[in-house]
Amino acid sequence: MRFSKFGQRLTCDAGILSLMDDLGSARSEYAGEMMMMGGGNPGHVPEFQDLLRRNLQEICGDLAAFRELVGAYSPPQGDAAFIDALAELLSRQCGWPVGPENICLTNGSQTAFFMLFNLLAGVYPDGSRRKICLPLAPEYIGYADLGLCDDFFVATRPKIERIGDDLFKYHIDFDALEITPDIGAICVSRPTNPTGNVITDSEVQALDRLARTHGVPLIIDNAYGLPFPGMVYAEAAPFWNDNTVVCLSLSKLGLPAVRTGIIVARPEIVRALASMNAIMSLSPGSFGAMVTGKLFASGEVVDLSRNLIGPFYRRKMEKAVAAVRRECAGLPYRIHKPEGAMFLWLWFEGLPLSSLDFYRRLKRRGALVVSGHYFFPGLKEEWRHRQECVRVTYSQNDEDVANGIAIIGREARKAYADSGQ
Repeated sequence: MRFSKFGQRLTCDAGILSLMDDLGSARSEYAGEMMMMGGGNPGHVPEFQDLLRRNLQEICGDLAAFRELVGAYSPPQGDAAFIDALAELLSRQCGWPVGPENICLTNGSQTAFFMLFNLLAGVYPDGSRRKICLPLAPEYIGYADLGLCDDFFVATRPKIERIGDDLFKYHIDFDALEITPDIGAICVSRPTNPTGNVITDSEVQALDRLARTHGVPLIIDNAYGLPFPGMVYAEAAPFWNDNTVVCLSLSKLGLPAVRTGIIVARPEIVRALASMNAIMSLSPGSFGAMVTGKLFASGEVVDLSRNLIGPFYRRKMEKAVAAVRRECAGLPYRIHKPEGAMFLWLWFEGLPLSSLDFYRRLKRRGALVVSGHYFFPGLKEEWRHRQECVRVTYSQNDEDVANGIAIIGREARKAYADSGQ
């Protein structure tokens, strides 16, 4: 069967497809045997799940609310009550001058970025083309295949700061970062997936100045950030203004299956996204909005993020870092300074095989990670560093994470020894 260009682009051998396929096949083929350290599935926070279960039971016990939950479309912009509550929360908690006209819900963050990127970049009516600028590589694997035309991204190689004996941190190289006339938007994740990097407040402000100077929006992917779900372990302040598009999500709070993405932007972008929602899916699902509505209306979601969810992941991060230091002692490894999210980004300097081959070797031994080479969309230059890194998720069972890290240490040690290093 012949597919259109659109069909071919969305059925390609994408990194995100490989990741999600791996997660599904590993669960079915290696049940109880594979250490699942590859995906971005959040951990199970029992107290938060109990709260959601009570909220859902309350809705199911209210006939009118249940009908609304399962039997009515929300507006194309999303559930109105949730949007009102969120606007009030962001205004009160963060000081952002936003109202309901600044917020649009989507069927998950991946859908949100598909719409945003192709709204702001690609082929314009006059025949010109624009790209998405990623100022800090590595960057999220899921961005790479969202563009509907070729040469959709341009990325800038970072500066590397070595910290102590076994840490490092990426910084935006503003001397090398160039915002050319063919840029449609600047995009950065904060905390960054895959590295757990939190770009500094001064870096955010510098990106904002660049975006304003060049007349393009700054997109901040805030799926792991502040004020919710609060998976930030470094000093950082939430940021938004009328030239910024902030993307939030309910997934990392603990609701990945409900697929609720949130976009905070100027009204003209929100109206465009609502139109796209209507055309693509009639309306965004309201399940997540209704189940969490009370948490946002009361502001409890911020307290839960600060006092429950953030500390839950920080403890897991600390255990994972300790395991890496134990299992990789003596190897030429470094951990990206873990400042947020749910990942460790491991750099094995001089790794004598590609990151993809290392991933395959680890998978055969029962540890599923993600090869680092996927995380550099738009970086055209050759750089051996991207073949020396892997992303490790620490959100799952602590014992499994420790066992998986032990496999990583053994296989890395064997790889260096076999090469004579």
